[in-house]
Amino acid sequence: MYVAVKGGEAAIANAHRLLADRRRGERSLPSITIEQVVEQLGLAVDRVMAEASLYDRALAALAVRQARGDMIEAIFILRAYRTTLPRFGYAEPIDTANMKIERRVSATYKDLPGGQLLGPTFDYTHRLLDPSLLGDEPVEEVALKEPSEPVMRVSDILDGEGLIEGDGEMPEGHVAGDLTREPMEFPMARDLRLQALARGDEGFLLALAYSTQRGYGRTHPFVGEIRIGEVEVELELPELGFAVSLGVIRVTECQMVSQFKGSAKQPPQFTRGYGLVFGQSERKAMSMSLVDRALRTDEFSEDIVAPAQDQEFVISHADNVQATGFVEHLKLPHYVDFQAELDLVRRMRREYETAHGGEDGMKEAAE
Repeated sequence: MYVAVKGGEAAIANAHRLLADRRRGERSLPSITIEQVVEQLGLAVDRVMAEASLYDRALAALAVRQARGDMIEAIFILRAYRTTLPRFGYAEPIDTANMKIERRVSATYKDLPGGQLLGPTFDYTHRLLDPSLLGDEPVEEVALKEPSEPVMRVSDILDGEGLIEGDGEMPEGHVAGDLTREPMEFPMARDLRLQALARGDEGFLLALAYSTQRGYGRTHPFVGEIRIGEVEVELELPELGFAVSLGVIRVTECQMVSQFKGSAKQPPQFTRGYGLVFGQSERKAMSMSLVDRALRTDEFSEDIVAPAQDQEFVISHADNVQATGFVEHLKLPHYVDFQAELDLVRRMRREYETAHGGEDGMKEAAE
């Protein structure tokens, strides 16, 4: 039972003013700009876009600034704004095979057609604090190459030998679901599960992905390929009879490759786990692909023996906005609830003391 609190408008207004004061920080320092957030905190912006399901770098940066760097609060703010926008159509599936690649690595083949491209990554840094960043000293500018032309996927190499499952085409006439407009129902089709994972909390998915590697899911994965780059988004216009380009977005795609020993219906082969997210978000895409594979138990007649394989557990708890709302609502007044439980505990305590002969009897029972 929730209690409506009246008369707190002035306190709430003061809390808002205090929040704005703390957000601005020390007045002798220049205010951080949206452009600075976009350019210098780009990975934070990418995460907010991905988990809010809205690709707009300036708005994501605004949310980060408004939330004082609280990522989940920024995701909440941007997702709330997203609900106010009109829906005028559904884009065509993006073609990541034609991605203009900025980074591409594989843990399965050293020599790839098109080569490996390290790009900007923390993978080879020493994770040591850099005191030079304390100042505003200019850093060496690096001339960036144009994104490379499309190259074949690693999965295409395995597919050429018939050693990996197909690309997962949907049945004829299948209409992709939309989690933002339809209530969740279980069991959930893979397209909806992937939507939920794409907007799921990175930390939660990372923990689940880690659990599958430690034996809670029976997977032994290899990174088939991670690729980051730009893809074109197209929308089909019925009045024209063909698709037109809406623009270009940056995405991260990951395909995990896992061994499958086969079953009565399927031969031994490699299977796929898939992850696709906005921006440069490798950890999220990798975690998503590991959890995606763990959730495909029905397709491979596998027993559900671990949390990461239970789609209702995973999907119901992956959304950090929902989780935040449910956890943080505990801060709201629950006075009537607590008084009711307080009276109940007092009554049970009296009954217990009576049954055990008062406090002395309770002590003897404890001993």
